Amino acid sequence: MGHALASNLVAAGHPLVTHDIAGAHHNPEGADFANDVAGVAARAEIVVLSLPDGAASEQVCRELATAADSVVRYVIDTSTIGVDAARSIDELLSDAGISYVDAPVSGGVAGARARTLAVIVAGDAHACESVEDVLAGLSDCRFHVGDRPGMGQALKLANNFLSATALAATSEAIAFGTAVGLDMATMLDVLNTSSGRSAATSDKFVNHVVNERYASGFANTLMAKDVQLYVGAATAQGAPCTMGRVTSELWRTFAEAEPDVDFTRIYPFVRGG
Repeated sequence: MGHALASNLVAAGHPLVTHDIAGAHHNPEGADFANDVAGVAARAEIVVLSLPDGAASEQVCRELATAADSVVRYVIDTSTIGVDAARSIDELLSDAGISYVDAPVSGGVAGARARTLAVIVAGDAHACESVEDVLAGLSDCRFHVGDRPGMGQALKLANNFLSATALAATSEAIAFGTAVGLDMATMLDVLNTSSGRSAATSDKFVNHVVNERYASGFANTLMAKDVQLYVGAATAQGAPCTMGRVTSELWRTFAEAEPDVDFTRIYPFVRGG
């Protein structure tokens, strides 16, 4: 995802310097590569993060805030890190005079490449306005959902909970149908013109399960993390979370049994084969 977003920024004409702990092979053509976070901080007033979890985001933001030659004024965080982590990082950066824009994304790597990725933006109005050109460089599909960091995370967690639940429920329904002799492709044809339609039936199953491709580009461990964050945030708010807990437990079990596989592989896991 980071490579795809960085490529979009280069294509939009933004001068770009990147860093990736995995090395320079993720650096898109047209961008410079920095050897560490401090190297980015010394050159970029606006920093975009695409990281796996809140701990990684906090570590990088701490390094940005304490870098000796930092010129960073704004951080746009496209990672899914949870409400509490976004609020904590906002406070950390604010103490260093850096504005934090909470901007998780949804739509996968394919959506990023097609510029249809949903960028869910929340933060101080002045900060969001100041980085709008960069947000526009990331995607053509942007939503300003709130004036405080954490609000974007809340909507992203709700989205991923729905996505995880739909994919798990569809896996059960398809496993049931095929067990009584129905053809999977036929089932999907009917479901996709009926009230059971969802992104799971119209995209994930059609493009990744029927053909056993299982290559959506999103790991089951990340989905398990996201649903767990949703349950924690919902519980903290006193919101209902019955389905959240059931869904979280299924994804936790799947991720522990088959760590770091594509999340569409939940179908064979649910089916039991």
